[in-house]
Amino acid sequence: MSASGGTKAIVAALSANLAIAVAKFVAFLFSGSSSMLAESVHSVADSGNQGLLLLGGKRAKRQATPEHPFGYGRERYIYAFLVSIVLFSVGGMFAIYEGYEKIKNPHEIKAWYWPVGVLVFAIIAEGYSFRTAIVESNQTRGKLSWTEFIRRAKAPELPVVLLEDFGALVGLVLALGGVGLALGTGNGVWDGIGTLCIGVLLIAIAIVLAAETKSLLLGESAGVEDVEKIKASVVDGDTVTRIIHMRTLHLGPEELLVAAKIAVRHDESAAEIADAINAAEARIRAAVPIARVIYLEPDIYNERAAAAGTNPGKNPDAPATPDALDAPGGTGTGSGTAPGAGASSETGASSPSPAASDASAPRDDSGH
Repeated sequence: MSASGGTKAIVAALSANLAIAVAKFVAFLFSGSSSMLAESVHSVADSGNQGLLLLGGKRAKRQATPEHPFGYGRERYIYAFLVSIVLFSVGGMFAIYEGYEKIKNPHEIKAWYWPVGVLVFAIIAEGYSFRTAIVESNQTRGKLSWTEFIRRAKAPELPVVLLEDFGALVGLVLALGGVGLALGTGNGVWDGIGTLCIGVLLIAIAIVLAAETKSLLLGESAGVEDVEKIKASVVDGDTVTRIIHMRTLHLGPEELLVAAKIAVRHDESAAEIADAINAAEARIRAAVPIARVIYLEPDIYNERAAAAGTNPGKNPDAPATPDALDAPGGTGTGSGTAPGAGASSETGASSPSPAASDASAPRDDSGH
């Protein structure tokens, strides 16, 4: 799945929210509707959120440094997490406070045509923004359902914009319902109830966003499809006979680290192993272009160790755990017994060292 940043969707959402925020605040000044005030603050918060997403995307493009050798790709996750905090505090909590105050001290809505007109305008503008986000998402969503897309997407921007726009549309309907009931019954409490519902909705969306971006910040493996492509690319059936174990990690939405211990034939020369590793790296990048940092460590596969069920990622003497062997992003088919040479490459450059172990290559606890 491509990790498109969805810049077009972010800009569309930013433009719509700025216009809507101004219109809602003007409507609040003329009508005194608390739903309008809550919605105007919501739109201001959303505008700030889109600004944070654009800033995160820009900062993530900085070049790697000695202090941050894998670059700044994860900065996009940090700013997406900040969005969830802003949505929770500025949007959700403020709306709940306003709703409580309105229910406690209801006021009659004045100049009803202002809030109603602005809400209709806002629904049209948010609908345009939501449609843009859907079109952008469909370019990378594939056959995934919308729930699966939001849960599995490695680029945080599109899920954030989708959830924000969806929440905004539902919030506008709630605000319109609250204003309508307040006007129809002459009881301003309904306006406060609508505002309270908007606050609960925003907090729920903020919690979902926080949970998803937290997972990305902790570090997620490649998707199932990409893992299978990498597995198929590594083994050539000649020098590289199998994957002993493998781990993948997203360094950012568009950068993937691949670390694997691979089995090679015991009678191959150092030059042949180095050529096989370079060829495997080229196949991986052709199959999964975002695999930019690759570490491959050759070793000798031991059938007796594999039959004993040794988990190469842990203590060689400990029994294997199927969950650990078959987890997404990792494989385990036994442990090598001879110290192997390490080879690594980053963004297209290989530096194989078949004669000696590379300190940067991934190792298991057995010392390989």
